[in-house]
Amino acid sequence: MKKHLIETGMAVLMLLCFYILSREAAETAGKLVDVSGNIKEEKVILVDAGHGGVDSGMVGVDGLKEKGINLEVSLKLKKVLEKRGYTVAMTREKDKGLYEENTKNMKAQDLQNRIALMKEYKPLLSVSIHQNSYSDPAVKGPQVFFYEDSEQGKKLALAIQKKMNQQLEIKSPRIAKGNRTYYLLKRSECVINIVECGFLTNPDEAGLLQKDDYQQKVALAIADGIEEYLESGKKEKN
Repeated sequence: MKKHLIETGMAVLMLLCFYILSREAAETAGKLVDVSGNIKEEKVILVDAGHGGVDSGMVGVDGLKEKGINLEVSLKLKKVLEKRGYTVAMTREKDKGLYEENTKNMKAQDLQNRIALMKEYKPLLSVSIHQNSYSDPAVKGPQVFFYEDSEQGKKLALAIQKKMNQQLEIKSPRIAKGNRTYYLLKRSECVINIVECGFLTNPDEAGLLQKDDYQQKVALAIADGIEEYLESGKKEKN
C-alpha cells in the first residue's frame, strides 16, 4: 500500500512538473518576435545614452553638456517602449560612463563596453542617443546615422528620420546618412542607429532640447520609427 502511494505521488509530481514547464514554454513562445528571419528570445531593444561621467560629450551654447540631454531622452524612450510591450536594456541610467576610473584609454574602453552589452543582450535593434554640433550656429535638425553596408540599419534609420522630421515639425528636414567610420556602427553585430536629436550649437534647438515636453516628443518619434521598422520587417517576412 505504501509503495503504491509513493508511486502515485511521484506520478502526480511528474505531471505537475510537466504542466509548469509547458506553461513556461508557452509564455516564452509568446514573447518571440521574428524580424528579418531571426528569432529573438524576447522583444529586447537596447537604448544607449551616449557619453557620461567625465565624458560630457559636446558642449553647446551656455555650456550645455550633451551627456545630460542624452540620458534624459534615453530614459523617456525607455518608458515609451516599455509601455508598448518591449523589454528595454540600457547601457547607462545614471551620469556615469562605461569605463574604469583612472584608465588610460577611457574613450576606447567606454565604446568597447557598449559593444559588449550589445553582444550580451542580442537585441532586436539598438539606438544610440546623441546630440550634434557644428561651427555654424544656424545649422539645426535631427539626423540619424546607420552603417552604410547595413540594409536593415538603413531601413531603421529612414523610419526614425521620417518620424522625427514629421513629429518635431522640422522646417528644413535632414536625411538619414550612411557612415563607415563611427565605432559603434562598425563594431555592432546588431542593427544599430546613432540618433542625433538636434544641434546644441543652435540656440533655438538647444533651448528646446532642455525642455521636458520636447524631449518626450523626441522619444515618441524615435519609438514610432522603431515600431514602423519592426512592423515592416514582419510584413516582409509574411
